[in-house]
Amino acid sequence: MPTDFDILVIGAGQAGLSAGYHLQRLGLRPEQDFLIVDHAPGPGGAWQFRWPSLTLTTVNRVHDLPGMSFAETLPPGSESAPAATAVPHYYELYEKRFDLRVRRQVSVTVVCDRTEDGSPAEHGPVLNAETDSAGTIRVRGLINGTGTWEHPFIPRYRGAETFAGRQLHTHDYRTAAEFAGKHVVVVGGGISAVQLLDEISQVTSTTWVTRTEPIFRDASFGPEDGRAAVAKVEDRVRRGLPPGSVVSVTGLRLDDRLRAARDRGVLHRLPMFEHIEPDGVRWADGSFQQADVILWATGFRSALDHLAPLRLRGPGGGITMTGRLATQVAADPRIHLIGYGPSASTIGANRAGRAAAVELTRYLAAG
Repeated sequence: MPTDFDILVIGAGQAGLSAGYHLQRLGLRPEQDFLIVDHAPGPGGAWQFRWPSLTLTTVNRVHDLPGMSFAETLPPGSESAPAATAVPHYYELYEKRFDLRVRRQVSVTVVCDRTEDGSPAEHGPVLNAETDSAGTIRVRGLINGTGTWEHPFIPRYRGAETFAGRQLHTHDYRTAAEFAGKHVVVVGGGISAVQLLDEISQVTSTTWVTRTEPIFRDASFGPEDGRAAVAKVEDRVRRGLPPGSVVSVTGLRLDDRLRAARDRGVLHRLPMFEHIEPDGVRWADGSFQQADVILWATGFRSALDHLAPLRLRGPGGGITMTGRLATQVAADPRIHLIGYGPSASTIGANRAGRAAAVELTRYLAAG
């Protein structure tokens, strides 16, 4: 069957750009042998949508993309630059240097198998990627790097719909100043949760609640710790389980800012409330906290709805992964997920991009 490209890369974040770089190194040509599409208006992946107070001094380390240093794109004294401008600038220069020709604004709405007559097929020879603005793109293989930013997760709690104040997710956070004079309940025990808790607590009163007791680390997070954390997440996806949260494996690094927050009494954590009322939250023991705002810093889920027709998820709720770095879908080796599971970090995305490019091109060449 005719195809438009051998490989489609969905998403031009860290993982997608890494995959594009390595596909070129393997001899494939952008816009001829492979195509990268991205839904956003400009370069930068999810970084372009982050809140302004997330700077290069407060963000977790941004690892270099292959073949080009992040530091060389930064002007002197830019340590406090917003990540939402510095990282997209880096990605833009990277795309130009390696002529990756990312096609924007293109959203892939659904990916499905089709036979020659257009009827559904079990792992037919062609994958049809239907888009909102570029028609249907027919490919032999798919590298999916859609990440998690478009799928903020908010757990269900009784009474949430009755709350008279404001509810928002980390995804929609902009600045702490808008909460001045209001009591804010921050929900979540991850890195973003404590960073935003620290910011907001400097302009107004806060309550911090988490589902489990947070674990703080005084020591730095070394290479051995990193490998151990990745191995645990990788084990889950190889067994078909949903990826676990990174912080549940690594704990929270107690840096100078969090020590100061602790000294101010901000890191006094309470267990999760039992339900929500119009003017606050109530615990199972009857205790109550008035609230004007509930900030759900409760993480994200993988943005994979467009792959639903392929029925990749197993009974464990996740997608069983295989391959050297667990990027290849076991049920359909034509599909690689990067930025999923153990590759959901900037350094993990780099390595996953290379693994997916190498393994997919080999698989297609053999088939």
